[in-house]
Amino acid sequence: MSHETQIILDRVVLVKVDANIYGARKKLKKEDLVLADGSKLPPEDLASLGSKRLLDPDKLTVFNRLKKEAERICLRVGTRFLGGFAVPVESAASITEELERIGLDFAAAKTEFIAGYDAAVTDWVVRHPEFAGIIEQAVDSVEFVSTRLSFDFLVVSVGLPESLPPADVARLDSKIGSLSEQMFYEISVEANHLIEQSLLGKEQVTRSALRPIRRMRDKLDGLGFLDYRVAPVVSTIDDLLARIPTKGAIEGSILQEILATAMLLSDPDKTRRHGEGLLVNQTPVVEETGVDETFELEPPTVLATTVITETNSDSPDFTDLFDGIFDDELEAESAADNWAIEVLLDKSQAELDTDNFADESNQSEHSAEPETVTAGSNDEEDDSDQDYWF
Repeated sequence: MSHETQIILDRVVLVKVDANIYGARKKLKKEDLVLADGSKLPPEDLASLGSKRLLDPDKLTVFNRLKKEAERICLRVGTRFLGGFAVPVESAASITEELERIGLDFAAAKTEFIAGYDAAVTDWVVRHPEFAGIIEQAVDSVEFVSTRLSFDFLVVSVGLPESLPPADVARLDSKIGSLSEQMFYEISVEANHLIEQSLLGKEQVTRSALRPIRRMRDKLDGLGFLDYRVAPVVSTIDDLLARIPTKGAIEGSILQEILATAMLLSDPDKTRRHGEGLLVNQTPVVEETGVDETFELEPPTVLATTVITETNSDSPDFTDLFDGIFDDELEAESAADNWAIEVLLDKSQAELDTDNFADESNQSEHSAEPETVTAGSNDEEDDSDQDYWF
């Protein structure tokens, strides 16, 4: 097992959600159908008859909702892995607490459903009197149905035995290596939901539209150890959130930046290349000392084999921010994607021009001493509890 794989396994736990839901369906048989004279059913190797419902499917909606809620809770901070969810170790306690709550809700819904099961079947028969016979002959007992409704979960650490064939070790390395790809894909799905449901065609939005952005930011931040390109993307989102007004509707240029950022996140490949481009264009931090010596800070250790080249220019040139990211082969992509990148590029160049003007003014009056920059304050709490895509 590679060192990078072991580091990742040490930082995650595997959460398995086991939710069994009674289908209330049975296979439709030939004798269940009333055919007109001369009618003929196709052979089984050509077509199947499907299934018949034994009660109103709305009676089972609550169980499907709770199962999906459990999956959303795990995906909020984790990513799909080995049939479950790889979740950061530090988030395991909070995930467990929420899944235990869902387990209690599931048990309460099951008790209510079992108590009204016979009445639900009777109501279904009354609603379809001409097919009462084929419904009644397929009805399951209450005892059987009870065994088909359950919810449980398991939180475990993932590791390999000391002695394992190289092929199995390579297989796990491959699975671990695909975690970042899965994470970026899940982020893209959420970003596309945000764009379609909350941003496209809007001249202004409420602050509750920021909630999906924050969720994506927190997920990327928590799983940042999966890919070295995540950190600069998180910083980009933090910079955007810090500049959003704390009150009132969101509109104008800041809304366009939100849309541009969401469009960037909606494309996994662009998100990865954007993060890599930001890392390549970072200027090394230089510290002045009394003996006129300079020391370059070492780059952070990353879990990847890609070598990151530092640029030692006197000042960062953000006009090259996306060099090497958008190749000629991407020219056929939609104008909307290109516009999203241009918005981010224009913003970065505008900030650079402002900083350069300030530096020139300071050099005429003061010594060239680096300036300390502090981050902005956090935004206020969302004004709405509305969930924009769940």
